[in-house]
Amino acid sequence: MPGSRRAPLQSQHRSRMAALSSPLRVCRGILKELRAIQGPSYKKSLAYNYVMDQFRKNKVTGERYCRAKQEAHHASHTYLCLLASTRNHLVLHNLYHGKGERSPEEVASLVGLRLPTQPGGKGWEK
Repeated sequence: MPGSRRAPLQSQHRSRMAALSSPLRVCRGILKELRAIQGPSYKKSLAYNYVMDQFRKNKVTGERYCRAKQEAHHASHTYLCLLASTRNHLVLHNLYHGKGERSPEEVASLVGLRLPTQPGGKGWEK
């Protein structure tokens, strides 16, 4: 019964996909986004100090396991998603924001198309 063996593997795969990434990976992602926003001096910012303080405060030790750690991890993961989405939004906004009137060729190239040329050359096309 090969089908019965696959079902548990598929459910394990789904549960791994739904799980949050490790706190260290989330912390590094947040710091990467801060570096992208603030430049090389991001370590001197209040945001950097706050993020590092929160991650140190919610570090798990051997004798304590609390729900607040999971909530802090989820909040940090959500904050990382917000930072990355905001950065991506700004990139897309700057790329597609209206810059006045555009030529038909520019508009077509924005969506990956080319305007047809007149075969035989009537003399009016460029």
